[in-house]
Amino acid sequence: MTEKLYYQDSHLFTFDAAVLDCRAEKTGYSVVLDRTAFFPEGGGQLADTGILGGVRVLDVHEREGEIRHYTDAPLPVGERVTGTLDTEQRLRRMQNHSGEHILSGLVHGAFGYDNVGFHMGAECMIIDFSGELSWEQLMELETEANAVVRQNLAMHIWFPSEDELKTLEYRSKLELTENVRIVEIPGVDRCACCAPHVERTGEVGVIKILDSQRHRGGQRVSVICGMDALEDYRARQESVTDISRALSAKRSEASQAVRRILNEQQQMKERLDALSMALVGYMAAAEPETAGNILVFDNALGEIAQRELANLLMEKAGGFAAVFCGSDADGWRYIIGSLHCDLRAGARAINAAIDGRGGGRPQMIQGSARAARAEMEDRLSALHI
Repeated sequence: MTEKLYYQDSHLFTFDAAVLDCRAEKTGYSVVLDRTAFFPEGGGQLADTGILGGVRVLDVHEREGEIRHYTDAPLPVGERVTGTLDTEQRLRRMQNHSGEHILSGLVHGAFGYDNVGFHMGAECMIIDFSGELSWEQLMELETEANAVVRQNLAMHIWFPSEDELKTLEYRSKLELTENVRIVEIPGVDRCACCAPHVERTGEVGVIKILDSQRHRGGQRVSVICGMDALEDYRARQESVTDISRALSAKRSEASQAVRRILNEQQQMKERLDALSMALVGYMAAAEPETAGNILVFDNALGEIAQRELANLLMEKAGGFAAVFCGSDADGWRYIIGSLHCDLRAGARAINAAIDGRGGGRPQMIQGSARAARAEMEDRLSALHI
């Protein structure tokens, strides 16, 4: 059994230990120590990483009381080595995990909902609650959670005896009967948890809810805490600053400026669509009727206008009317219509002629083409379907 130093002191980041075992694995090596401050993956929290005896610790797992450190090089059995955790990583994970306990405890206390899913990712934590919560309720809970941080409450963490455990009320996702470790935030939460935590709630720094959505009859909430929350705020601040500068607006008015630009953009799009449809009418009127095929190439029409032009031109073509939009450099988008040909049956011949892909109905097909305009004009002008 490896002595778990992370339970004795969650802020122990450097330690000495003896190497009990080292064996080659499929990738790298696994090392067992007589004692360790490296936390193995568990409780929704990823394993610690760092340096052990000069080699890199990439992952840590516990199997039946044996904690294996997965390293990128071997260590001599019997030697004493120094281990150093990636301190900032551990501190941030403790901030986030303890912040999650605060929020989950408040949700449970106020609404009776359980935390039925927890994942600590690279960008934020994902917490699944067993009941639905409105955004207004979540904002109230966020305020209460940060008030708990401000109180700087001492965390009470211990392994209760079997008799004591029977009398305790605590949150737990599993039915636990032995070696149960309880993490208590006085007056806020009591939960079974195997992960390292901060010593006082003040270390969490700040708790920020980023997003929320309904999930399987409950609520999935994205949360971030501590230094991770600070970095997230900086990134968002920089983004808003860039937007406000680009739009010549105050940062506090950036969202209104964006909405104004989007509204103007929508109005311009609607105006452009109207002009495109008017242009299509002129383009169709300019094409003479023919017993053969009509080919039109354009680099500006949208898909709706392109389809309308094909509809108008197919009435003038004894064969088919093909409208291509794009360029030789970027490729072409095509819509081909006909009142006289079975285009679905002829799609293979058409696509072969234009190096294209596509299909559709007997009266109309659409797709993409990679051939050059000159080649398509030459091949399609004389093509009979």
